[in-house]
Amino acid sequence: MTSNEIRNQFFEFFENKDHRIVASAPVVPYDDPTLLFTNAGMNQFKDVFLGNGIREYKRAADTQKCIRVSGKHNDLEEVGFDTYHHTFFEMLGNWSFGDYYKKEAIQWAWELLTEIWKLPKERLYATVYKTDDEAFNCWETLTDINPKHILRFGEKDNFWEMGETGPCGPCSEIHINLSDNIDDASLVNKGVPECIEIWNLVFIQYNRKSDGELEPLKEKHVDTGMGFERLVAVLQGKNSNYDTDIFTPIIKKIEEFSGKNYEGEQNQIAMRVIADHIRTLTFAIADGAVPSNEGRGYVLRRILRRASRFARKLDLHEPILHKLVPTLAQTMGEIFPEIKSHQKQLEEIIKGEEESFGETLDRGLEIFDSIVKKLKKEKKTEIHSEDVFKLYDTYGFPFDLTELMAREINLFVDKNKFEILMNQQRERSREAGKFSTAPAFLKFSSGDKSIESSEFIGYDSFESKSSVLAAAEEFVVLDRTPFYAEAGGQIGDTGRLILNNEIINVTDTQRDGEVIYHKIDTPKKNLEGNIVDAKVDVIRRKSIMRNHSATHLLHKTLREILGSHVKQAGSLVDPDKLRFDFTHFKKVSKEDLKAIGQLINHKIRESLQLQHHRDIPFEQAKKMGALMFFGDKYGDKVNVVQFGDFTMEFCGGTHIMNTSEIGLLKIISESSISSGIRRIEAVTGEGVERYINSQIDVIDEWSNKYEQLIDEMKSLEKEISRLKLVENFSKLDSFIVNKNEVDDLAIVTGLVAVNDIEQLKNLGDILREKIKRGVGVLASNFDEKATFVCVVTDDLIKEKKLSAGKIVGELAKLVGGGGGGRPHLATAGGKDISKIDSALSNVENIIRSFINGS
Repeated sequence: MTSNEIRNQFFEFFENKDHRIVASAPVVPYDDPTLLFTNAGMNQFKDVFLGNGIREYKRAADTQKCIRVSGKHNDLEEVGFDTYHHTFFEMLGNWSFGDYYKKEAIQWAWELLTEIWKLPKERLYATVYKTDDEAFNCWETLTDINPKHILRFGEKDNFWEMGETGPCGPCSEIHINLSDNIDDASLVNKGVPECIEIWNLVFIQYNRKSDGELEPLKEKHVDTGMGFERLVAVLQGKNSNYDTDIFTPIIKKIEEFSGKNYEGEQNQIAMRVIADHIRTLTFAIADGAVPSNEGRGYVLRRILRRASRFARKLDLHEPILHKLVPTLAQTMGEIFPEIKSHQKQLEEIIKGEEESFGETLDRGLEIFDSIVKKLKKEKKTEIHSEDVFKLYDTYGFPFDLTELMAREINLFVDKNKFEILMNQQRERSREAGKFSTAPAFLKFSSGDKSIESSEFIGYDSFESKSSVLAAAEEFVVLDRTPFYAEAGGQIGDTGRLILNNEIINVTDTQRDGEVIYHKIDTPKKNLEGNIVDAKVDVIRRKSIMRNHSATHLLHKTLREILGSHVKQAGSLVDPDKLRFDFTHFKKVSKEDLKAIGQLINHKIRESLQLQHHRDIPFEQAKKMGALMFFGDKYGDKVNVVQFGDFTMEFCGGTHIMNTSEIGLLKIISESSISSGIRRIEAVTGEGVERYINSQIDVIDEWSNKYEQLIDEMKSLEKEISRLKLVENFSKLDSFIVNKNEVDDLAIVTGLVAVNDIEQLKNLGDILREKIKRGVGVLASNFDEKATFVCVVTDDLIKEKKLSAGKIVGELAKLVGGGGGGRPHLATAGGKDISKIDSALSNVENIIRSFINGS
């Protein structure tokens, strides 16, 4: 039975039991910022168990893509060294939401395992929670399992909890004993490969309260999970998950690339690591994650680097991981079409990461090996923290990779010592980057007063009458203020405070916790307790608001056009421009930049209305579909900014009321700021007008410069022509000095540099005047051909019957061309430039033949 057949049989079985077959949730849980990756089948149904959500069906079954790499489910370090740990795996599951319960769940599990898949009943064991008599009785009376194979265990093994509080309940696990002693119950729950868990049936029947009390739920649920890779190994009779048809196509491809067989411990470990990790990378990136230096992106980067290191153990020093994506798409693309539809993009992202890390990896491995050799000579087991730090700081070699490699060869790395060195380095960097004076508000004190917060009213108003709570040096704190303090990439407001007709300029607004500080241009005394008119610079603020709202449109558009992997990585919003940093694996093409600009401006023209949801519960914002990301911090109350149905994000900034107020957006640059992070800068509204005018000024400036250059070129050409003429004049005299004579006439020949035939004819006329009595032939090479001019003095035309036209006619034959003209001046040309010298040397013979012939 193939793995695909096994999966399909699972679906068919539960579909016949009236279950809805649902699609796997993405492995990147966008609606749950507390979760790094989807790590269990129940994740997509968590809202149902918490009582916050409902489904249109009561029964469901699926295969869920899962990744476990951190926390209590950290399988990363074990992967490859055994035959059953994985970072990516499928979890088959069936679910009941207040419908069937223990009886059906147990009966159906037994039916599928023993009647459909024909697992030997004598090898199966069922475990139940120690006080769960209901489940025990179901196994004993509803199945034909060996009663001695029904075992009771405590909370550690057979009681499931979502967290310290919330839904929970007993579970019943099904194990298979693969050892020679099938009645050895002591192997169950011992974590040995001879006896493994196949299926876990969770019965959610309680709510654990904060005091630990278990409160029965009104609706009871069933949540089951069965590790697909482990199941396939059992059904295909394999001792290793990696020997099943899930992994063998990938391993065969690795064998092909490396020229090595899946034999020997080192090769097997390396191939298992690569085969597992490429699955994790492929599915995570297909669902929108991107390798980066934080959050889940950093986890992916660690996984890729670990796989790359093991590829080196197979002597694979060129990028190879991305070449495995097509194999994975072919074997799993039918059940998970996203990896097939994104195949090219997946290959590009993974290849880019491999290439950027390859040089660092090779250099780091070489240095690490030298450190290890030195330690072995010294018979030491701890790598010096200075060496670990140097690997990281000087060569860019990640600490976690050093730690992992050290552990594999039983060496110790002291993480605390490494952190001390890191902190010292950070402190040095901070000291080097400090200003001569620290911001005054950090040293702010208002005597014995405790100022806990300032009220921000700037969403609805640009001015207010406010009481000065405190003032020190150049900072003022008001009880309520329309001034926005710098946050979330939006810079702080400027404006004025007016006290008794005296204007106090506010040059910046900052925040420390909930307290808003107004920086003033001139320190004032005795401000505390006074009422001031606080007025924001409205024109400046509106420009900032346009740019901030445009940033939201840009973020959504990038995700629409480039893909859901795009995530904001930083921003700056000021009156003049917006700057947006985002995750993306390559340069944005000109075509995509054009499409991005077009879509944003289309949405601007659609006049999308602002919907500003303020201080709403976080859970409500999630249900609304507000964009959120893992690692971002959200309070119990949040602000959500929405423009029509196009974009909805968490945001505490200030915005325009309608996208039409933006006017127009123009992207002015796109660049890389680090590996996997791109930056777009853009202008809006009047900023676009200023940008266009500046570009026109540049064009005008260059146009003027161009005209100047043209004039200069013409002048230079004239000067060059004059200099050539002077040079050619001197050459003519040289040619005459070196003339040949036939009877009583002079024969003058020579090669000159001219630009056109007219210049050559002019030189011919001058030569004719200079030689008095004779024949002159000048040759030149221009326009990729040989050109001649021949001149004959008037006396020779009469006496010797010589003709310039006839002479050049003969010369033309020598260079593959033709020509003619008057008796005293004629021209000719030909294609064969290489024959010019030969033709000139034949002039005397040609003239002799004409004289003798006359």
